[in-house]
Amino acid sequence: MSNKSLAVITARGGSKGVPRKNIRLLNGKPLLWYSLTAALSSNLLTRVVVSSDDDEILAVAKQYGGERVVLKRPSELALDNSPSLPVVQHAVLEIEKRDGVIFDYVLLIQPTTPFILSSDIDNMLKLIIDTDADSVVSVCEINDTHPVKIKKIVDGRLVQYIDGMEENVFRRQDLPTAYKRNGGIYVNKRSVVMDKNSLHGNGVDCRAFIMPIERSVDINTPADFLLAEVIARNFKLGVPKRVQDLGIS
Repeated sequence: MSNKSLAVITARGGSKGVPRKNIRLLNGKPLLWYSLTAALSSNLLTRVVVSSDDDEILAVAKQYGGERVVLKRPSELALDNSPSLPVVQHAVLEIEKRDGVIFDYVLLIQPTTPFILSSDIDNMLKLIIDTDADSVVSVCEINDTHPVKIKKIVDGRLVQYIDGMEENVFRRQDLPTAYKRNGGIYVNKRSVVMDKNSLHGNGVDCRAFIMPIERSVDINTPADFLLAEVIARNFKLGVPKRVQDLGIS
């Protein structure tokens, strides 16, 4: 197998929780810069593209990745309720037609989880190839939002959100380990995305790639952005090795 892979970085212009967040500066760089440079620094990715409806976002993508990474998304795929699947499917068809190739693997990379590394991408591609799984999804361990801690209010009473899952263990270290998708990277066989209409590992043979919690910030609110600023300024996260080649200081 040729193992040709396409990474689609989705960066819509109409963010509501944090306006213009995909190009808002995070520690001096546009948020998009982090995921784009990580993808361009991958040793295994064949192709990287930024899908956006927004000309300003596409200009930032072009600045850091060149004309080849730019893909204008139709406006009907950039609504507040537009799911990711048709956006990625559109990118696959457009880039395959543009490049004259058929990809084996398709990745969704979301710039709102900025601290992914090129090694994460490469290790996830290795995992899906080695296991012949349908999908590999980046996850992180959770504690404060552990399923046994989640509640709901019924008729004014606080009860377990999941019936039968009683909270009878209270120390973090005694809880069974639980994980959540961190929103960063989704790797899929092309057939899973295009034929089975699956993108996030649902209903298929999906494997987990565990990322540390400090690199799993998923920016959806102003508070998330503040947390990302603290991490970016205080943690040595590593710099993509091909940054110098991209002319980025």
